[in-house]
Amino acid sequence: MKNDSVRVCAVAGLLLAAAFFCTGPAHARAAPDALPEIAAANLPQEGREVLGLIRSGGPFHYERDGVVFGNREHLLPAQSRGYYHEYTVRTPGARDRGARRIICGGPKKSPDACYYTSDHYQSFKRIRE
Repeated sequence: MKNDSVRVCAVAGLLLAAAFFCTGPAHARAAPDALPEIAAANLPQEGREVLGLIRSGGPFHYERDGVVFGNREHLLPAQSRGYYHEYTVRTPGARDRGARRIICGGPKKSPDACYYTSDHYQSFKRIRE
């Protein structure tokens, strides 16, 4: 009987571990309405400029602007690969691209939704226009 209990506990532990690694931590998955919002008017000036460039199709300041964003952190709503694209928001005084980005999903010139991160994908806010 003791061996059966050990087996049941071991199987339960494996199932829990599999569930965690297959889905990630519960807080990492975001529902579209679960993310905080930021009004476009409250973005830094550089962010508002990038939104305008996105809508007009560029030209963008950085070579990597417009590349596919993989959503590896799973903080944005789940979508198929290629749905999200990332754009750099200039950081005054930074010698590199900095940490600020806008990620948009859907058609490049008329995205369904855009998100702002000021901390290089650690957190996102949905941009409300």
